[in-house]
Amino acid sequence: MLLCAVLSGCGKSLPSSTPEAGSGPVAAIGAHGAGGLSTANTTRIGGADAATDAAAVALTVYPGLTPATRPKAVVLVDGGDWPAALAASVFAAAPLRAPLLYSAAGEGLPEASAHALSAMRPLGTRLLSGTQVLRVGPGGAPSGYVARSIVGESSAALAVQVARIWTSVRGHNPRQVIVVASNGPEAMAMPAAGLSALSGAPILLVRHSRIPRATAAELEQLERPNIYIVGPSSAVSASTMRKLGRYGTAVRIAGSTPASNAVAVARFADGGFGWGVLEPGHGLAFASVARPLDAPAAAPLAANGDYAPLLLLEGPEEIPGVLGGYVSDLQPGTPTSGPVHTVYNHGWVIGDESAISLTAQARLDSLLAVSSRPVAEPASGSATGTTPANEPTQPSEP
Repeated sequence: MLLCAVLSGCGKSLPSSTPEAGSGPVAAIGAHGAGGLSTANTTRIGGADAATDAAAVALTVYPGLTPATRPKAVVLVDGGDWPAALAASVFAAAPLRAPLLYSAAGEGLPEASAHALSAMRPLGTRLLSGTQVLRVGPGGAPSGYVARSIVGESSAALAVQVARIWTSVRGHNPRQVIVVASNGPEAMAMPAAGLSALSGAPILLVRHSRIPRATAAELEQLERPNIYIVGPSSAVSASTMRKLGRYGTAVRIAGSTPASNAVAVARFADGGFGWGVLEPGHGLAFASVARPLDAPAAAPLAANGDYAPLLLLEGPEEIPGVLGGYVSDLQPGTPTSGPVHTVYNHGWVIGDESAISLTAQARLDSLLAVSSRPVAEPASGSATGTTPANEPTQPSEP
């Protein structure tokens, strides 16, 4: 295990050489603490803080080695502004699919963020007039990039401005919105980041017992959307939910603990909206409740690759019972023709061992592995392959 860690994840980290003339610096993830142990069924990405975790996720999704692995734009958010980071998660959705990086106080970039931005070399997006860096919240952007800023006089107003920019990107009003409490337990709102990145539904902010004026005005003009409230009544009160019902169809997705709340979000589906992850064959992202900023950081994993919903550990060592039970329910079995014909799960472990220990990672690996339990043979596909029936529905590209 130690040898794998020294080698930056048993070959999972990026090479440090430049593969082709004219390309930018390749991300030396290990040098910035953004690599870690990989097992047969898990990959650890991240380091000692949220800025490093965000940089590691961004470089995993966009290593910047070819035009196809460079993002159109990168989102930049102050690492001390949790509501802004959460609202910005929607930019990870199609068609923008922008990764998020954190800035430091005083408008500077932590070393990991600066390195990731330089390595990714955002192309610029025609959807936002060539913007390469989208700054959400107060503060500047690094020089040398085409930048655009989104600001608001309050957290709720900023979330509304993000939603409006997102509407302009997609070309139509959203039919679904996600609502969380800006003053509630941050851990209860964390799963909203991945849900927004998957669905393209913007995140709007309320208080536990009231709806801010900016949020109410935005909901009023959306013409009765479906409103999905992430978190229990301890985060968004029953009375606030009733008030939200005046603007559209209000549905709560909740569990009583951070771990069960995240599982509820991963299991939830309403028609084409939501994860609906109830069977084997999925990516899953695991983060610690102690690092709420890891939820927006991990949002690109929800909209790329194996499309991983966010699940939460409530301490570095233990797997909560509800989480262990859920992952066990997703464990693949073995068909009579052998494990090569089954489906597979994969886990992204976000952060270093202070967030999720190596022991916890090893337990997750066992839960994700193909078991010897016999299962029915998968349906035969055509020569061109088949599409899984329960693949999460993705928003259409414009």
